[in-house]
Amino acid sequence: MKFQFDCIFYYVTNLERAIDFYTDVLGLKLTSQDEVARFDIDGVLFELVPAQNVNKLKRDGNGGLCLKVKNIHQAVKELQMRGVSTSQIEEKKNGMLASFQDPDGNKICLWQYH
Repeated sequence: MKFQFDCIFYYVTNLERAIDFYTDVLGLKLTSQDEVARFDIDGVLFELVPAQNVNKLKRDGNGGLCLKVKNIHQAVKELQMRGVSTSQIEEKKNGMLASFQDPDGNKICLWQYH
């Protein structure tokens, strides 16, 4: 199992308002937008992700580390073999997503691009 850095992301309740803040106030350049908005901050991919559920946002926190994998099914299997509890793999428009927590409860996402 080999991990590669994918992105840091924040959940937002209003994507357009958040884009305006990050571009107009902070001066960041929007590099792409579909379901999420992407910015490049000194070579680091930073994303704004619409929150599906505001209560979930408050419970789970508002930031995340996302690790890119070539084979999410294999990565999840290997983590589970190491005693790590993972979420189910979710099919998304541009790839597949699963998550797990570190010992302090911080959420870490796995992402496989299509």
